[in-house]
Amino acid sequence: MLLNLSHIYKDYQQEKLVVPVLKDVSLSVEEGEYVAIMGPSGSGKTTLMNIIGCLDLPTSGSYELSGQDVLACKDRELADVRLNSIGFVFQSFHLLPRESALENVALPLIYAGVKKADREKRAAAERVGLADRVDFKPTQLSGGQKQRVAIARAMVNNPKILLADEPTGALDSKSGKQIMELFDRLNEEGVTIVMITHDAKIASYAKRVIRIIDGEIEEAAE
Repeated sequence: MLLNLSHIYKDYQQEKLVVPVLKDVSLSVEEGEYVAIMGPSGSGKTTLMNIIGCLDLPTSGSYELSGQDVLACKDRELADVRLNSIGFVFQSFHLLPRESALENVALPLIYAGVKKADREKRAAAERVGLADRVDFKPTQLSGGQKQRVAIARAMVNNPKILLADEPTGALDSKSGKQIMELFDRLNEEGVTIVMITHDAKIASYAKRVIRIIDGEIEEAAE
């Protein structure tokens, strides 16, 4: 099992009020799976994504990633997990505007201390179909091309999981379809993908859909 969440609860404190967001959530993802976690606004899917991505910790429960007890990790160890085990793709790209596409792709390698990364970053750019755009700045790229840069950046360290949060939310329908086709291809190459979305059409690209509503897993479908 690559990822295993068991009996996850997450509460937030608002003054004297305790607000439960996730309620006894358990889910597992095998290596090579393509899973969509789908739910409406306020369902808890973003909180669940943050826990899967080691950006937040649950109030209680357990989380293992590749056999590692994530909740036993110290802050520095969690940072290493985020850098080396999880590739993040967000709706709003988060590219550095003054850097080229290639240098944006290379950021995780720089953070990991890889000194000679030219081959790796170019291979990642080529993998997402950006070989002819590597010297372009983000302002010179379309929305779909920006998301490809973000996907290449997420993949450059060969993470165990690609975690995508509403990856087509800022794109037109044509570009969104192209990005989803790219995810299909990456999954066929063996990349494990966990995608967060509110859109049933986007979720339908995944091989398995997990529905969350009011902080609880409602249904899992093949």
